[in-house]
Amino acid sequence: MSLELWVEKYRPRKLDEVINQKHVVDRLRIWVAQGSIPNMMFAGSAGVGKTTIALCLARELFGDHWKENFSETNASDERGIDVVRGKIKEFARTRPIGAEFKVMLLDEADALTQEAQQALRRTMEKYSSITRFILSCNYSSRIIEPIQSRCVVFRFKGLADSAVEEYINKISKAENLSIEKDGIQAIIELAEGDLRKVANILQACSTREKITNNLVYEISAQANPQDIKNMLTAALSGNFDEARKQLFNLIINQGLSGEDIIKNIHKELFSLPIDEKAKVDLLEKIGEYEFRLNQGGTPEIQLLALLSQFLKYKK
Repeated sequence: MSLELWVEKYRPRKLDEVINQKHVVDRLRIWVAQGSIPNMMFAGSAGVGKTTIALCLARELFGDHWKENFSETNASDERGIDVVRGKIKEFARTRPIGAEFKVMLLDEADALTQEAQQALRRTMEKYSSITRFILSCNYSSRIIEPIQSRCVVFRFKGLADSAVEEYINKISKAENLSIEKDGIQAIIELAEGDLRKVANILQACSTREKITNNLVYEISAQANPQDIKNMLTAALSGNFDEARKQLFNLIINQGLSGEDIIKNIHKELFSLPIDEKAKVDLLEKIGEYEFRLNQGGTPEIQLLALLSQFLKYKK
């Protein structure tokens, strides 16, 4: 069995292989044909292809010399001004090999401190003739305006369920996996558009003969939505003892954290057969009890207290 991580094994190598993000890929193809790119900012949630597209772009621009002319730095690990003055500046000032310019990717650039961003702005200006920068971030608003104005900004869209399913089917076919329809749907729900999660879940499940809904939730250590729904339905029916038993099953037998359970309660709230005002009131309570958990409250006590709020809307 190959020990290679599927996240890397099934990472696209060319722009044509990228799933979704057509509005980004189409513009990049034009610049690749012209042989030049501007400074860019890739903004979007995790796992939607920001780093992958930057790597594909470097391969297509530089060919065999892409490793010499491309550098990747994770700004969340090295976020201070020293890394800008040292590692980033050192790469930016050296001449490219077999090309007119080089590309530096700053992953999670929104983690850079304000002082580091000011230093980066000066570096981008000084070495603009030989180095192009790609800033990847989750929140573009955390990047200072002088840097944003020097970049072409691309907003990466969350991946549609159909795109995620296409990726699941691609890996399943290549690895000869037997996966049921409800297993695919479970992975789509858990991944929330993050293709890295998809690859990791599939690799974790690949040791079993058949990938099912229950297996996906078990391997991922996540609550099955049906279990959460059954617990809330019991509370709404006035059967608090049954709701309490199901809560303790989630915490003790399944080993789920309080934060995971409360997030799943939030997801299931909107599908419950109660009126809109009740949903709004309960949503406020969910936010309050999540805050209590984050402040160090005991999960069992806080979640039981939250379940007691559902009794007020007994059907």
